[in-house]
Amino acid sequence: MARISIISPCFNEEENVEACYAAVAKLFAPDGPLVQFEREHIFADNASHDGTVAILRRLAAADCCVKVVLNSRNFGPFRSNFNALRYATGDAILVFLAVDLQDPPELIPEMVRHWQNGIEVVAGFRANREESWALRTCRHIFYRIVNTLSDFEIPEGVGEFQLIDRKVWEVVVRRRDQYPYTRGIIASAGFKRLLLPYTWQARRRGLSKNNLLQLIDQGMNGIFSFTSAPLRFCSFLGLGIALLAVLYALVTVLLGLFIPHLAPRGTLTIIAALFFFSGVQLIFIGMLGEYITAIHSQVRGGPIVVERERINIDQSQSVR
Repeated sequence: MARISIISPCFNEEENVEACYAAVAKLFAPDGPLVQFEREHIFADNASHDGTVAILRRLAAADCCVKVVLNSRNFGPFRSNFNALRYATGDAILVFLAVDLQDPPELIPEMVRHWQNGIEVVAGFRANREESWALRTCRHIFYRIVNTLSDFEIPEGVGEFQLIDRKVWEVVVRRRDQYPYTRGIIASAGFKRLLLPYTWQARRRGLSKNNLLQLIDQGMNGIFSFTSAPLRFCSFLGLGIALLAVLYALVTVLLGLFIPHLAPRGTLTIIAALFFFSGVQLIFIGMLGEYITAIHSQVRGGPIVVERERINIDQSQSVR
C-alpha cells in the first residue's frame, strides 16, 4: 500500500492542531477519498508553551500514524518544517499543511490523483487570498523580484503547500542549508510540475505567528539564497555612479575655466555628494552583509534544529 506523508509545523496552535489532525484523518477514513493509501502525519512543534504539546502527545498515543517532533526552542517555521520533512517515509509527501487550515486539506485527494498520473510536483496555487491589499501587493513585488533575479521561476502564489514525489523529496532533503527556503529548493530541482488553483483562506481560530519582521526576513532569505544578482547590480550601479561622478567633475572644471561666475562654489555639491555616496555605500555593505551572514551560518554548520523528543518515530531513523 502506497503511503502519503503530510508535514504540519506548529507553534502555540492548541486551537487548531486537533482540527488539522481530524481533517487529514477524514481523508484516509474507510469512506474517505484516500482510503487506499496509508497515512503518515508528522507534526513539528516549535517549543509551544500552550496546550499544543499535550494535544499532540494524546493524538500520537491514540494513533500510530501521527508522528511528532518536539523542538528544544522556536527555530522558525522554515527550519522546523524542513527538519520534519526529513523524517517522511511516504511515496508522496505533502511538504507543508498549515494547522490553521488556510491551505485546504480537501485539495489533497486531487493532488494525489495528479501524482498517480505521473506529475512529480503538484503545487497548490493561491489564486485568491483572503488577506489585506497591502500584503497581497508586497507578496506580488517579492515574487517579481525573485523571478527577475533567479535562474528559475517560483510561480507567484505558490508556497510550501506542494505534493512531491519520493524522487523529488530525495533531492530536496539532500540540500545542506542552514536556512532552507523549501519552495525555492523544490523549484530549483525541476521535475514535472502542475499548479492547482485554490483560495487561501483567512485564519479562523487563533493568531498568526508570522509578524512583519519575520515575513521580511523570510523574503530576504528567498532572494539571497538563490541568486547573486544583487551583488552584480551593486557592481554595475557603482560603476555607473563613478562614471557620472567623473563626468560631473569634468563639467565643473570646464565651468570654472570658461565661465567662472557660473561655476558653483561647491559647498552644497559636496554635502549632497557626501550623503548620496554614503547611502550607496551603506546599501552595498548591507547586501554584502547578507551574503556574508549566510556564508558564516553555512560554514559554522550544526543542526538546523535541536530536537527535544520524537514520538512514534523510530529512534534509529537518522536525519540525513
